[in-house]
Amino acid sequence: MEQRNLNLAALIGSRICHDLISPIGAINNGLELLGMTGPKDGPEMALISESVENAGARIRFFRVAYGAAGEQMMGPSEVGSILKDLSKGGRLEIRWHIEEPQPRAEVRLVFLGLQCLESAMPYGGKVSVGLQDGNWTLAGEASKLIVEQDLWDIVTGNQPDPNVSPAQVQFALLPLLAQDAARTVTAQISDTELKLRF
Repeated sequence: MEQRNLNLAALIGSRICHDLISPIGAINNGLELLGMTGPKDGPEMALISESVENAGARIRFFRVAYGAAGEQMMGPSEVGSILKDLSKGGRLEIRWHIEEPQPRAEVRLVFLGLQCLESAMPYGGKVSVGLQDGNWTLAGEASKLIVEQDLWDIVTGNQPDPNVSPAQVQFALLPLLAQDAARTVTAQISDTELKLRF
């Protein structure tokens, strides 16, 4: 029953992202048309354009993180494009060091892990994503981390009954999907570094 609920939730996520990406694209097209007919370098246009880009990047990211994974493969250019666009609107710099295409289900785990790291790095920082012998490592580094231990206990399976807010759902979802993929999530935390492995 739990797997069925996870699949249904993923389909809902895919549907929402699919339906939102079209109006975001239409707004972007409208901005391009406005730019062709009048001044395009004012602060208003810059703000709208930046917001649309950020919304589009977030939706593309959420579609992978919360949508149905299927059997698709994702190439490094596609993943890199999503992460690059996402970094434009935030304080986090993400480096993807994998050169081979990866199954979408694996990238989904990584994206959920990135959201976990992002929550602990509100002042920004750098995250490096690596893959060695089939094992993923997400290594975050920041001058200051804010770690809510209860959430990290959930993600590593030390808290079996997760009670999370909508903004923290990645902490509950990552261990469930990792378990489905026969993986165990571990976390290593210091004052300025945070590593997730699975």
